[in-house]
Amino acid sequence: MAETANFLAADLGASNGRVLLGKWDGERFALEVLHRFENGPTNVLGRLYWDVLSLWREVKTGMMRYAADYRAPLAGIGIDTWGVDYGLFDAAGRLLGNPVHYRDSRTQGMVDHLFTRIPKSEVFDITGIQFLELNTLFQLYSMRVQGDPQLDVARRLLLMPDLFHYWLSGEQVAEYTIASTTQMLSARDRCWATELLERLDLPTTILPEVVQPGTVLGPLLAQVAEETGIPAGAPVVASAAHDTGSAVAAIPGLDERSVYLSSGTWSLMGIEVRQPIINAKMLDLNFTNEGGVDGTIRLLKNISGLWLLQESRRQWEREGHAYTWEALMAEAQKAPAFRSIINSDSPDFNTPSSMVEAIRAFCRRTNQPEPQTPGEVVRCCLESLALRYRWVVEALEEILASAGLSNGRQLDTIRVVGGGSQNRLLNQFTADACGRTVVTGPVEAAALGVIMMQAVATGHLADVREGRAAIAASIEQAVFEPRSQVGWDDAYVRFLRMIE
Repeated sequence: MAETANFLAADLGASNGRVLLGKWDGERFALEVLHRFENGPTNVLGRLYWDVLSLWREVKTGMMRYAADYRAPLAGIGIDTWGVDYGLFDAAGRLLGNPVHYRDSRTQGMVDHLFTRIPKSEVFDITGIQFLELNTLFQLYSMRVQGDPQLDVARRLLLMPDLFHYWLSGEQVAEYTIASTTQMLSARDRCWATELLERLDLPTTILPEVVQPGTVLGPLLAQVAEETGIPAGAPVVASAAHDTGSAVAAIPGLDERSVYLSSGTWSLMGIEVRQPIINAKMLDLNFTNEGGVDGTIRLLKNISGLWLLQESRRQWEREGHAYTWEALMAEAQKAPAFRSIINSDSPDFNTPSSMVEAIRAFCRRTNQPEPQTPGEVVRCCLESLALRYRWVVEALEEILASAGLSNGRQLDTIRVVGGGSQNRLLNQFTADACGRTVVTGPVEAAALGVIMMQAVATGHLADVREGRAAIAASIEQAVFEPRSQVGWDDAYVRFLRMIE
């Protein structure tokens, strides 16, 4: 058996973060969580920010815990985060201010405003990215429209994982999978769409070099090594730095008949293709072409995933009811089926002061019974999410047909990874609603993807295919077969009528 290689992964999500140790013994990966911490927006005078300095401290705390417990040198350090958000730096490499949270209101109305400058179809033809107000393009455009002085002072833009790459290694780059979330990259050429940005009076000199996932950036900075106790010389690797990019990289068995579903605060659902699909059907359905590993494109749809449930649970906690997830799922199973259906992607649910009341108000407005008990609220959210998944799968098949890529290709398996893959009730609802087999795991997909790509970058694994096989040997997967379709087809007709 080969000598064990130790890798660190900092996996930062929109609601929490983890620093994990990945041990590679030549056949399998073993994961150990070294440090967990909370994450979320901080409201300052009506603006939402990320507390990036606190996150940096937490990442270093995880590194210190490794140094305290292990003497072996690290074979690599990598990080992944959510997409689109960024920090701006001055000429001396100093952060100009806390990064603004993607849910901040500064981008409201910016999508339509931008289209007065450049037509929607033209932006999509260049970028191949779905239109969401939170995209980096609209965040930067809002800064220009609102006269934000930081934009003119800035000399470098670093997306969230690349910001941490810089603080770890001293290198300022844009890793490809995270850069592709910005709607500022040419999907076909896989480089910055500078002409598009210049037409919007957005600076292009602040954009760093785009590097491919699995790029070794250099050794850990000496001062960070000294502060954390990590042995000097540990390579910092730009893995697939977008959390979904890493999660998809870690999915065993992902083939041309599979749909992937990265399930967490957001649900990211799609397929792997070799080239971007940019046509009228994609534009009409508002799907996206994001960068993947090994030269692939992640053709997908962003869905507001467990956000509604997470916020509802936080509200109940504030009201003095500390429900466990297990208790909520048990109550949801007892609640009546298909009583109320919502569109979880409605703007009503972006940042409501009361998520439970927002759900009830949506049901009132659509002439449906209002869910009253926690079980009814949870069941409404889970059934609605499963119906949304069905819509996405059927849309993916339409897109493949529109691009002449179907060739009898049927998407018959949904492979679910991430924290949401542990929700057995949602997994079964997904199988039932979609009429397809659901296979779950790994749970820590993003972290495993970061670690696996480090192993490839440092020569411990030959390529992504070998890495996925190693992950398959390292985890347990669960299978959910579709049961009776009774009720789901009628509910889907209601759901289609609602979103149309």
